[in-house]
Amino acid sequence: MFQKRLTIVVGHFGSGKTEIAVNGAMKLAASGLATSLVDLDFVKPYFRSRSAGQFLKDAGVELVSPDGENEYADMPMLLPRVRAVAKDLSRHVIMDVGGDDTGAKVLGSIADVLDSQDLDMVLVLNFRRPFTPDVESALIMASEIEGVTGRKLTGILSNTHLMDETTFDVVKDGFEKASATALAMGLPVKGLALEEGVVPEINDETFGCPVLRLSRAVRPVFDEGPQVRTVGPLFVLK
Repeated sequence: MFQKRLTIVVGHFGSGKTEIAVNGAMKLAASGLATSLVDLDFVKPYFRSRSAGQFLKDAGVELVSPDGENEYADMPMLLPRVRAVAKDLSRHVIMDVGGDDTGAKVLGSIADVLDSQDLDMVLVLNFRRPFTPDVESALIMASEIEGVTGRKLTGILSNTHLMDETTFDVVKDGFEKASATALAMGLPVKGLALEEGVVPEINDETFGCPVLRLSRAVRPVFDEGPQVRTVGPLFVLK
């Protein structure tokens, strides 16, 4: 997982792509690699990677996103920085791309600096979300994203969960659907994401693929007490 220098993480709202992008970047940095996380999510600002900015800074990850008064600015202001980091061969780069095919359009603006030989574009699937309840809907979404970006996906990442209500059977069902989606597209399942402490018996051998354990960087407001600073109406920083 995250073996290529450039990794583009795509998926619908609620798929968990932002948590995966954030955690992936932090793990790369922890391994000693110079790492950048590029926030290309211009679809729904309250779910963006930049909400976890302090976690990334503390972990040694460079966050490339609008900041200050331009925090929610559009793509043109950010393009020069994105191009520069994508061309920097000394850095590993993870790109968190908008929550659906509309958000994915931004990739077209930087296509000329994306090295296809050293790039993965991974679709994150959570089959307990309304946009992707089954394999058919996942295939439709995958086709839409490929059409808009002009790029082929290179893998699937299974992230089916119900937060604290997640059980082994929930994870297994999601992995099986992710595998069926991948098989239909001729792609590998790159891995399985699961929050730390949830169904702890699952490991790399359980389903024969790497498990990425996630630390929840952005929490729902109702998970925290009143003293925690809010970021947008839905999420707070720990």
